[in-house]
Amino acid sequence: MQIKKQDVLKALESITLAGEGKNMVESGAVQNVITFADEVIVDLKMTTPAMHIKKRAEADVIKAIKEQVYADAQVKINIQVEAPPKAENPNLIKGKPIPGIKNIVAVASGKGGVGKSTVTANIAVTLAKMGFKVGVLDADIYGPSIPIMFDVFNERPLSVTVDGKSKMKPVESHGVKVLSIGFFTKPNQAVIWRGPMAAKALNQLIFDAAWGELDFMLLDLPPGTGDIHLSLMQSLPITGAVVVSTPQTVALADARKGVAMFQQENIDVPVLGVVENMSYFTPAELPDNKYYIFGKEGARNLAEDLEIPFLGEIPIEQSIREAGDIGRPAALQTATKTEAAFEEVTKKVVEETVRRNENLPPTEAIKITTMAGCSAVKK
Repeated sequence: MQIKKQDVLKALESITLAGEGKNMVESGAVQNVITFADEVIVDLKMTTPAMHIKKRAEADVIKAIKEQVYADAQVKINIQVEAPPKAENPNLIKGKPIPGIKNIVAVASGKGGVGKSTVTANIAVTLAKMGFKVGVLDADIYGPSIPIMFDVFNERPLSVTVDGKSKMKPVESHGVKVLSIGFFTKPNQAVIWRGPMAAKALNQLIFDAAWGELDFMLLDLPPGTGDIHLSLMQSLPITGAVVVSTPQTVALADARKGVAMFQQENIDVPVLGVVENMSYFTPAELPDNKYYIFGKEGARNLAEDLEIPFLGEIPIEQSIREAGDIGRPAALQTATKTEAAFEEVTKKVVEETVRRNENLPPTEAIKITTMAGCSAVKK
């Protein structure tokens, strides 16, 4: 028995795949048909990987050939799955640069309580004192503290019109433009959001704001290495990252993970360096003494071990805590050791940013896909 190809194609015209308006041949699902005596090979291309759809197609093809062409036909079916590209989510902006912003620096920490927000606020005001145009985005959705540290806790961003569109005008304090989810929540209101909602809120703070011209935008990231971090790196081409840690072994272990996140091959955000906060304590009555309460030079050793820059150390000072609580960052205090420490760190950040921009191409925002319940990150 010699089965004819045209007879097979005619039989396949009686089959319509699930979700298709045309028959299997008209829709292009049949890629090829080969016949050898009583043997038939059918190559199919489908747009869904669903197993039950594939099994149903195989059964329909075999049934149609056996009933309409030859009952004893030996049928072999090869199925290739070619899913159509997914439509972009219009609510998620990927890798869109913000016009007028030259450098975006993420300030991160592996764990909470190491003074990341304090370091962010003081670097910001120091940059402003140096003459740079600076903005701070408080990306710590669940624990925003930047409004308190800039004494703008009771402020609310105004609405302005830019190029015919309504935009949020960042609140300004100490020469720094600030936006935070804290401006839109009550003091006793907990933010209980899943990742997608938090990411959407951050996108609004980033792209629906009239930031204007900025030399530096600092991102005060939440602790850890989670969904918010990936969402920001997906939304923005980040120039570089600063990791904050105390010298304590527990904090250093988490800081190492923070550095590893940025250095992951498919994320590849340059790490500008590590800042050691709470390095030592010097009593006022013993100005020449240093007490290493949380350990000595832990972050410096971590930086050397990871071959990344060490940006400097910030001592434990009661004045730093008090200044943050009243919304006047300690770096604003002139002619003090605290001011000098933050100036040294900030100069290093600027130097490393310049070096990074001279030696490396612009950072690309990452793309994130989800596979089998895990996040896969790629360029």
